[in-house]
Amino acid sequence: MKELFISFEGIEGSGKSTQAERLYKWLKSKGYDCVFTKEPGGTPVSEKIRNILLDTKNDKLSELAELFLYLADRAQHIKEVIEPALSNGKIVITDRFSDSTLAYQGKGRRIKEEQVKPMNEIATDGIVPDLTILIDILPVEGLKRIKRKDRIELESEDFYQRIRQEYLKIAKENPDRVKVFDGTLPPEKIEKNIREVINPLLKEIN
Repeated sequence: MKELFISFEGIEGSGKSTQAERLYKWLKSKGYDCVFTKEPGGTPVSEKIRNILLDTKNDKLSELAELFLYLADRAQHIKEVIEPALSNGKIVITDRFSDSTLAYQGKGRRIKEEQVKPMNEIATDGIVPDLTILIDILPVEGLKRIKRKDRIELESEDFYQRIRQEYLKIAKENPDRVKVFDGTLPPEKIEKNIREVINPLLKEIN
């Protein structure tokens, strides 16, 4: 079986993590060799970075320091989890990947794209998802769903508006890779819609 790399993206409260896990469990039930992972995190080193990034006490973390931490997390994630799994012909599902950096640190933190993009490409080692599933929802709706908030989730609605617009821009510029799903639909309906997009890809890799 040929490898397949799928990333899930979306703002906080979009439901992307739920859908990523559902897809993983469904593929496993169908007998596919899958790996489920996430960013930030996914490795012992990355989990330590995750704790720094999401800790509400780290409110003085600079925009560039945040960017470098996310990139370090991704570089480790690629080397330790994603690259080995893809090399062994597995399906890899990740909850967040490189588009998150362009959206959050690029537009969200207002770091210039010409700075973020090349560093992001170095961190990913040239690896691009075969499919990116973007769960889209208005920030005001997504933030309502969050009960206990981490450092990123405490940001303003305006911050998330910029991120959402960047995600939609990325989707428009990469229509073959990025598929947009309505995050306001019932989870079961979103799951069904995602499977309809996944099934043709599964036929190609078998």
